[in-house]
Amino acid sequence: MAVSPFVRSSVSVPIVPSVMRTALALCLLVAAISPQLALAQEVSGSLAIAGNGPEFPVIEKLARTFEKAHPRAYLDVIWENNSKPVDMVKAGQAQIAVTGSEDPDLQGAQIAWDGIVVMVNMSNHTKEVTTQQVAEIFSGKVQLWSDLGGPDTKVLIIDRPRNGNVRDTFERQIGVTGKIASGKVLGPDEKAIKTVVGTLPPQSAVTFISMGPALEAVASGVAVRLLPVDKVEPEKPTVKDGRYKLRRPVLLLSKKTADPLVRAFTAFATSPDGQKIVDEWYTPLLESK
Repeated sequence: MAVSPFVRSSVSVPIVPSVMRTALALCLLVAAISPQLALAQEVSGSLAIAGNGPEFPVIEKLARTFEKAHPRAYLDVIWENNSKPVDMVKAGQAQIAVTGSEDPDLQGAQIAWDGIVVMVNMSNHTKEVTTQQVAEIFSGKVQLWSDLGGPDTKVLIIDRPRNGNVRDTFERQIGVTGKIASGKVLGPDEKAIKTVVGTLPPQSAVTFISMGPALEAVASGVAVRLLPVDKVEPEKPTVKDGRYKLRRPVLLLSKKTADPLVRAFTAFATSPDGQKIVDEWYTPLLESK
């Protein structure tokens, strides 16, 4: 039986003229690059990021890396110890506030966790403390380290600035808001660390500090110790999973109708590339690879 030449294939392939093929290819090319063109338009303009805490190094590096990837974007990092970043965003003086607490009038994006550690001199042989004991130390109820199994010296509190993100969270978490006993107030982390090292007698001084610079000091051989709290060591894994309770979120706050540049920078800070930068100072939300 002869086979008809018209049933060799079940699919009919039309012959497309060369002009039509060229037009179709151009349409597909435009469709492919249009999202990239739109993105390029979104990440242009200027953006002010305000803060007053220890986050400056990580925010500065995130901002400069973002600018390199997006040459049409300009990011100004405004960092002053006595500034009020949240109020600056509300007043339109900045578009992003870096803080550790949410605000009901603004939207927040978390980019990291920051542990808050209790730091003493290396020669202070106090083994560990509970959250309650931390509260009693910094509220002035415990005045001798020997009451906690440590040396027979007085407790000397090295306080931190009242407007800093670390202090606010620390007070709330140990339940001593507005009750930290008076002591020498030191803003920069380096000064607080040096004071703990250099205070005489060396077993007396204690402070609370962001975990990043504290771990760096320990790794560099500075004569300080970080006290375990509730039998948990302050480390990135214990901060990330919440076993170490003294921690705070690092947040980017912006208006709820944030512009595209704010959204683009926030997306970068929470992306794998941004989280690699975050990991240099804080505990990232994403696993570092």
